[in-house]
Amino acid sequence: MANQSGDRSTVQGSGRDAVEGVTTSGPVPDDQEIDVTLVLRRRAELPSASHASDPIDVAELAERYGADPADLQAVRSVVTDAGAHVLSEDPAGRRVMVRGTYAVLKKLFGVELTQARGDSGSFRMRTGELSVPTGFGGAVIAVLGLDDRDQARERFVHASAAATSYTPIQLGEIYHFPAGTDGTDQVVAIIELGGGYQQDDLDAYFTKLGVGSPAVTAVGVDGAENAPTGDANGPDGEVLLDIEVVGALAPKSQIKVYFAPNTDAGFLDAVTEAVHASPAPAAVSISWGQSEDQWTAQARTAMDAAFADAGALGVVVTTAAGDSGSSDSGVGVHCDFPSSSPNALSCGGTSLQATDTTVSSETVWNNGAGRGATGGGVSDAFPVPAYQASVGVPARKGGGAGRGVPDVAGVADPATGYQVRIDGTDTVIGGTSAVAPLWAALTARLVQATGRRFTDVHTTLYTGAVAGVVPEGFRDITSGKNGAYQAKRGWDACTGLGVPVGDALLARLKDA
Repeated sequence: MANQSGDRSTVQGSGRDAVEGVTTSGPVPDDQEIDVTLVLRRRAELPSASHASDPIDVAELAERYGADPADLQAVRSVVTDAGAHVLSEDPAGRRVMVRGTYAVLKKLFGVELTQARGDSGSFRMRTGELSVPTGFGGAVIAVLGLDDRDQARERFVHASAAATSYTPIQLGEIYHFPAGTDGTDQVVAIIELGGGYQQDDLDAYFTKLGVGSPAVTAVGVDGAENAPTGDANGPDGEVLLDIEVVGALAPKSQIKVYFAPNTDAGFLDAVTEAVHASPAPAAVSISWGQSEDQWTAQARTAMDAAFADAGALGVVVTTAAGDSGSSDSGVGVHCDFPSSSPNALSCGGTSLQATDTTVSSETVWNNGAGRGATGGGVSDAFPVPAYQASVGVPARKGGGAGRGVPDVAGVADPATGYQVRIDGTDTVIGGTSAVAPLWAALTARLVQATGRRFTDVHTTLYTGAVAGVVPEGFRDITSGKNGAYQAKRGWDACTGLGVPVGDALLARLKDA
């Protein structure tokens, strides 16, 4: 907390700007009920990833690094005394779910909410910072869900004219996914913030590929559910792309698709539910994101902490680096979040030309202004992590040092894209949205082959990486740029360490 005054404290990093280009219609009605996610501090800090050993389980996470029982009690007391209700408590995820009327919550959190309408529909909007009663004792580090504007965008691009396309199975062969692995006994979780899938589409697609139908389960979070729109250009495209890439490349894995509202609270809640599930997933794939500067600092911090939990539990979180080059659809140079989290495996994109398993060229994906390019750059929000200390991350464009994005890459150019089936139609899609599930499927197969889950995937992958050199298990991409950044030998801010050579990566993991 910061700026404590009297009986209230400002929630650090909670400041929010208004949404531009929307119509407002006055304050939210006092009797409107609103659900809020409160994120609490840890009772003890997690050990650094590089010092982690075997994965822990959720019970141990709660006991050692979750919310302190005294903090939970303090929050419960203040919330109920204010006239709101505690819906649930999650000590491991350090979350308290609260419901109250706007009349109660505006006093509890020092907030004014305005009704607004934009292209995506109506929503609640706030500006400025939040505050909480000092009775919380400094326990609350984030208050999410009061403002329910759309927080993230899908990261897929339809092909306008695909000269070349691949099935995910072909890409598994091109990238040398380890033979004799198929995801058996592994779980892969997928986060979705809209849309849905029809089982008929999945059955038809996987039957055509000859892999049968993988086990796919929809999990609802915060009232959301599998809700296909029938619009192949909408979020259904994201949902089906993600499932079909994972299911084709890890067909014997269990695929759990977590559907949540497209808000900061919904996004965090879905990630936390997925990461803390039992059995623990090998990987969580996220293909939704937004420029770092469009998130509150409290939401970024809460999400990054959830990804740190994932590492402790032995879960790899793969994220799409963005599809709008180094600007990330904004003005200037920006990274996409959550891909810029140092605890997420950030996945950039390439353009691939290959015949059978022979690659004739693979370059940075950049189809020109407004036509898609891989995200990548240097974070304005996170410092350089230890695993990138020697790989030559450039300075931020505004000066200073930051976490380099992405970590790894795979084909993302829709002109050399993925053959998928969306709402009854066979089509070709690209975008870094496809690379996150590709790496999630590879992770499941590596975990299957080694019998070990990753508690520190970054140090594992970056071991041996120095400026100008990538370690065994990667094919370096040295041609092309994404706007502000140029590919080069070794790690770069377009394709990271490069694209996978799965069998070589497995051999390195076994040696380690």
